Amino acid sequence: MYERILLPTDGSDVAETAATAAITFAERFDATLHVVHVLELGELPPGVDDSDADGLAHSGEAAAASVAQQAQAAGVSVTSSVVDRADTIHGTIVTAAVEESADLIVMGTYGRTGLDRFVLGSVTEQTLRESPVPVLTVHEETVVTAAPEGILVPTDGSEAARSAATHAIELASETDATLHALNVVDTGVVWGDVDVGMVLEALEEAGREAIDEVVDQATAADIGTVEASVASGAVHRAIVDYTAENDIDCVVMGTHGRTGLDRYILGSVTERVVRLSDVPVIATKHTEGD
Repeated sequence: MYERILLPTDGSDVAETAATAAITFAERFDATLHVVHVLELGELPPGVDDSDADGLAHSGEAAAASVAQQAQAAGVSVTSSVVDRADTIHGTIVTAAVEESADLIVMGTYGRTGLDRFVLGSVTEQTLRESPVPVLTVHEETVVTAAPEGILVPTDGSEAARSAATHAIELASETDATLHALNVVDTGVVWGDVDVGMVLEALEEAGREAIDEVVDQATAADIGTVEASVASGAVHRAIVDYTAENDIDCVVMGTHGRTGLDRYILGSVTERVVRLSDVPVIATKHTEGD
């Protein structure tokens, strides 16, 4: 399923957790791991060429080499490199993934909220919004298993959710995991002078149809066990709660990959789950032809 995995690293604690996750997946799927550090111009003090500057210049290379050694010790085929930042950091990562023909990017994120979230988590979140390649995210304390027993795919029937369902079904098939399909009726969208009961009933019916579509697809793929549920409330919170209450080992979600105001509306659910989830989250993006 995964043949080439890209791991950006900066040597931080959360990047080390991501490295463990990437190596675990590479072992499980017999994939090649490519470790990359994006060298920012700001890491090199201008006009300084002494040993301190040389140490700064090679710190990223050392971080990438350290992960490569861990991968080699685990029997994983691995390459490592330091690339100059030719674009934004996330843009450079996405370009590297495309050039390496990667089918999975593994990254760490800090899981914070407020202003810190925009500073510390922005590279990962921008990457998962714009990457055509699925992005697996972990926090510093996330534990990744090579043999997940439960995989959750939230669905709202959108094209992005359908692409995520296809990915989740393939992953469940490869790992013999139980597939959980969840639709959340967002009660927060019901406001104003409307017939609340009628609107909720319509949302629940649409949710059941989205769930049935995933179940039918999973059944056709011979997934052994499929659990289907409809919940209500704040969507991201319902997903996180379901994950904790049902021993989910991995969440697979679609992202719309939009920017600007639409991003804050359409992409916020996936990004909030990424920040709050205790288990790995794989964000996929629908592209034409999926």
